[in-house]
This record gives sequence, structure tokens and C-alpha cells, in this order.
Amino acid sequence: MQDRASLSKKILTPLPSVDFDPTEAAVPWKILKDHGFTVVFSTPAGQVATADQKMVSGKGLGIWARLLKADAKGLSAYNEMRVSPEFLHPLPWSEIRCGDFAGIVLPGGHAPGMKEYLESSFLQKTIADFFEEQKLVGAICHGVVLAARSQSPRGQSVLWGRQTTALLKSQELSAWALTGLWMRNYYRTYPETVQSEVTRHLAQKNDFFNGPWPLQRDSLAHLRRGFVLQDGNYISARWPGDAHAFGLKLAQFLLKGS
Repeated sequence: MQDRASLSKKILTPLPSVDFDPTEAAVPWKILKDHGFTVVFSTPAGQVATADQKMVSGKGLGIWARLLKADAKGLSAYNEMRVSPEFLHPLPWSEIRCGDFAGIVLPGGHAPGMKEYLESSFLQKTIADFFEEQKLVGAICHGVVLAARSQSPRGQSVLWGRQTTALLKSQELSAWALTGLWMRNYYRTYPETVQSEVTRHLAQKNDFFNGPWPLQRDSLAHLRRGFVLQDGNYISARWPGDAHAFGLKLAQFLLKGS
């Protein structure tokens, strides 16, 4: 049996089989690891997950590749993560137990393979358990959609009565407009935008926060470029450009509680 101290250092990051965003998974992983936490990855059947290769290579993004794909810091963290023992030996979703972890971190991604993750009733129940236990729940970009779809025992979204951010409608539609001519709906995971769906699950519309206009991606040297919102044990962010501020906020929350 694991002791209490070791449990306080273990953080769960579930992933789909394919198409997760490399920056949103890897940057928080690296920051948590560098602060002494152990991140346990989990996939549907315990297989090694594959990131959205368009976000890794930029292939298919045309003239917008440099703007839209993972930047150098995101790729560096991803290349380190993808050869780490924890990433190469994920836990099957069916073996996830809330009691084994101090928190859960939900990366995003917008490509079609994300639907396996976003629509998982098992993950939604798991996330509700973390909220009920008042453990850390972190969600970024489409990860907030998964959180919003998770229902508490009272039959409402776990985000009902909470404040959150997520991928902005303006960001989603802009990326779609830039690439839609040849990539079709690659940037439109669902007909409804992330911001619209998440807001629909909130107690009131003004519980959704846009934050400052996301002009540049953040880094540990430029954390103020990122935007992160905390509401109790719940921490949310919008896009890969918030990933460093997001990861650091997760680590700070956990360190206060350890």
C-alpha cells in the first residue's frame, strides 16, 4: 500500500490513443516533474499514446505552420516526455483509481482522435470523483470540455457554480478560417465551439473568462503572456500558449497542499 506522502506526489494525466496536443501534455508534465511530482499517464488500453502529428511537425498547416504548430519549447518538452518511462508505460483507463492520486491534469487537442477522450463516460465519472474528493483538477483547452461534460452526483456539470476559461471562440474560429480551405474541419472538433459548450454548462455566462487577447505563447521567462484561472481546487487555461503558466500554477497548488 502506498503511503500518504507518496500519494501526494502522484498526478494522473489521461490521454486518448491519438491526437492529443503535444505542448498541453508535455509542458505541464515537465514542470510537475521538475518540482518533484510523478505524473502517471493513462490511455484507453494501456498503449503508448501518439500526439497530433500536425502539431508536432506542422505538416499540412501550409503557410501557417510556424504560427499554429508547437513552438520550440513545446517540442523540447514533448521530445523529453515521449521517451520517459512514465509515458512509455501508461496505465489503462480501467485501472484508474481516484484514491491513488493527488490530482488529475486534462490536456487538450482538437483533431478527430480526441473524441475518444472527450466522450469517455469513464473519464467523466473519474473527473467527478476528483472534484468530490476536493483534489486538484487542471484542464487546458479541450480538456475543459471533458471537465464540463462530467456530472456531479447532483446531476449538474462539475463546473456548475465555478469560474473557468477554455479555448476561446475567437481562437478556434480564427484557426479554422486560416486552414479550412484545405484542412476542412480539422480545427472544429465539434460544430459547437469549445467556449459555447463550456459556457452552456456553467451556472451563469459570466463565469467564463476570456482573459487578455492571446497574442504570444508563454514560457517560464515570460509567464505573464499566459492566462490561468483558479477556482478552489480547479485550475483552467486556454491554449498551448498558456501551458507554462498553467503547469506552474498546478505545481504551486500541489506544493501548498503537500
